[in-house]
Amino acid sequence: MADGAITSLRSKVSEAEWNARVELAALYRLVALHGWDDMIFTHISARVPGPEKHFLINPYGYYFEEITASSLVKVDLDGAIVQETANFINPAGFTIHSAIHGAREDAHFVIHLHTVAGVGVAAQKEGLLPIGQNACLLQHQVAYHGYEGLALNHEERERLVADLGDKPLMLLRNHGTLAVGQTAAQAWVGMFFLERACAQQVAALSGGRDHVLFAPDAAQEETRQQGGGIGFVSALAWPGALRMLDRKSPGYDV
Repeated sequence: MADGAITSLRSKVSEAEWNARVELAALYRLVALHGWDDMIFTHISARVPGPEKHFLINPYGYYFEEITASSLVKVDLDGAIVQETANFINPAGFTIHSAIHGAREDAHFVIHLHTVAGVGVAAQKEGLLPIGQNACLLQHQVAYHGYEGLALNHEERERLVADLGDKPLMLLRNHGTLAVGQTAAQAWVGMFFLERACAQQVAALSGGRDHVLFAPDAAQEETRQQGGGIGFVSALAWPGALRMLDRKSPGYDV
């Protein structure tokens, strides 16, 4: 179990790895601030720059609001811990994240959540509906993967990767949401928009589907074409997110 005693790793890792650690810790804290964490469950991971194909993931037993750059655990694609640490990882987190990091060169950051709204929409047959602007921006970017139980079966990895394809977002049926990004900023903004779209859909459908107004087809297509600038938007939003963390959840970068 984690005991909360963390020694800084800043002087023991490369500058590139340290930067990845800080940005990953920031993602954990942001998820906690938005109330999207699930106690000690769900995971966010980051690829460690370099040829070894190592990635960083949360120590099992820590709440997301406790995560720091130095507390993150470095593992290889087989799940072996490759750093000196008293902590261990959740096997379910390894299964999902190792699959995506191993298959997608652009998957530098992977966020997986179990929010109420995300699971709510993932459990709906029609998936994400064109109810709001966020959904219209994302619809064509969202993949779907059927539920197979707790993610402990390594054979599921091939099916998960095949279903994800080259898309940046996924609804895992009956399970939750997932976002992939080349940068922490891209993964964060993609997940933010997806979670917001899911929350809006749950709210709209609370009055019954017959009374919901879908966006017109022409407006859906126009919004889809307008939604190609997530990289630019994420680059603008990320510094502000870090400033918010410095005010509300300092200490993630140690």
